Amino acid sequence: MARTVARVIVDALSELGVRQVFGVVGDALNPLTDALRTTDGVEWVGCRHEEAAAFAASAQSQLSGTLGVCMGTVGPGSVHLLNGLYDAAKSHAPVLAIAGQVPLGELGSDYFQEVDNDALFSDVAVFRATVTSPDQLPHLLELAVRNAFGRKGVAVLTVPGDLGDRELSTDRPARFSLNSPVTRPEEPAVREAAELLDRAERVTLLVGRGARQAREDVLALADRLAAPMVLTLKAKEGFEGDANPFQVGQTGLIGNPAAASALEEADTLLLLGTDFPYRDWYPEGKTVVQVDTEATHIGRRVPVEVGLVGDTGATVRDLLTHLAAPAPGTDGARDRSHLEKARKRFQEWRTGQARLADPSHDKGLIGRLRSTFDNRSDDIRPEALAAVVDRLAADDAVFTSDTGMATVWLSRFVEMRGERQLIGSYNLGSMANAMPQALGAQCLDRERQVVAFCGDGGLSMLLGDLMTLKTHRLPVKLVVFDNRRLGMVKLEQEQAGLPEFGTVLDNPDFAAVAEAMGIPGIRVTEPAELEKAVRRAFDTPGPVLLDVLTNPDEVAVPAKPTVEQGWGFAVAKVKEIVRSHGDDGTA
Repeated sequence: MARTVARVIVDALSELGVRQVFGVVGDALNPLTDALRTTDGVEWVGCRHEEAAAFAASAQSQLSGTLGVCMGTVGPGSVHLLNGLYDAAKSHAPVLAIAGQVPLGELGSDYFQEVDNDALFSDVAVFRATVTSPDQLPHLLELAVRNAFGRKGVAVLTVPGDLGDRELSTDRPARFSLNSPVTRPEEPAVREAAELLDRAERVTLLVGRGARQAREDVLALADRLAAPMVLTLKAKEGFEGDANPFQVGQTGLIGNPAAASALEEADTLLLLGTDFPYRDWYPEGKTVVQVDTEATHIGRRVPVEVGLVGDTGATVRDLLTHLAAPAPGTDGARDRSHLEKARKRFQEWRTGQARLADPSHDKGLIGRLRSTFDNRSDDIRPEALAAVVDRLAADDAVFTSDTGMATVWLSRFVEMRGERQLIGSYNLGSMANAMPQALGAQCLDRERQVVAFCGDGGLSMLLGDLMTLKTHRLPVKLVVFDNRRLGMVKLEQEQAGLPEFGTVLDNPDFAAVAEAMGIPGIRVTEPAELEKAVRRAFDTPGPVLLDVLTNPDEVAVPAKPTVEQGWGFAVAKVKEIVRSHGDDGTA
């Protein structure tokens, strides 16, 4: 018996090892979801919003390297996928989106809910096609999946509502052939880069996600060059922890002074597997060597002396063979003062941060003085919350973080040691990503600890999908940094000299909301209760929401703050005080 379009698609997903498909049922998807219902090993995860479904599918792809799959039905259902799919595209995650469509005979007639999906997804997808005949399968599906993997992005396959149940006249198994090549640069370019590095006196590495699979090679190169290693946020996983004696943390707005100094004081920068986008944070006047798998990434952020296009591990191994051999009778050691200075600064910065993260910080003399200016309500310091979570979370936990201040505190206080993994909307910068990404991560392994660092603004944006966690009994631990603010926007306004405006959130008691949904909720208002509450959350089976009231006036100082930023912040604070006094009638 010939298979239907829906059966061909679902059978192929099963053969690809897809374990979950995320979406909202209805209309054109009904034949597909019915095929999923009768397929062992592939679970339909019904979400409350298609955006959450796309985030969940993207998270699975990023964490596992497999294909993430989501579905959206006709019109609005497919439109709702867009934000999560943009995040997948910006994260270079192979994701397949199955989009519903009006019946084939109604295409182009402005039918109810009709949307031109091929136009809708034209910017986000590396491949998009509408099935107009059953006999286009499995060929169109093969093209979609190969493009998703080969071009590391989103593929969209649109299925009209009257095609899912139709049978193929000629059926065959789908064939995908998904082997990935390992590329390496030409030897003359490697030799030129090695000569530049040999001549350099002070080399600093900027290491990104693209280097994570080449950890040992990168560590060997850092040792050979006596180079401090600045990490991007996505390189925390794989390069952070005491086992890396070269790393000095992150740069950029979430970074630290040691990393900024390591970049500024180098004469040569070696960029490995990173497309770090913030041009203002690259120092000027340096010799730059860049290694990336994408030729289009070379030199697009900072001028590059030598660009090496190839796999990071293969390229680093080639570089090590071309660097000058130690002179006879010597140990070949480089001057390590640049590395030692950067590491000393990094340890001093970490010691200072640890003091801030102590829940009893505000009880000391300096803490009491500071709190009179920035924490008059004695709210919990977000640094303390992040540090306690770091200390108590499992060494193989998966962390997700909402864009904004939640990511700042995770970046600074949560170490990606052991087998920990980390994802977030670090390229698109979307709100509301942490909870749905945690949903996808937890579906991969229901026994593994998954911790979502949620901003209160982000959590409330897709709040309905808390029910998805409850319905599917996913034991995600949601840590809510409840500062009653859009905190990053507040900081941006104040650094520009503007008074805070439009950022205050009239929040509910999120723990009580969770309880109403059938999820244990824990609300924390006192610093002394913090560690006990985090332990309770982690020890409680199933999903838990930990609502922690954090200080809304906490300041995350950039790695190299400018005079303009400091002056702007001071002016903003004066404006806020004047406005608040005027509001209540005081002089």
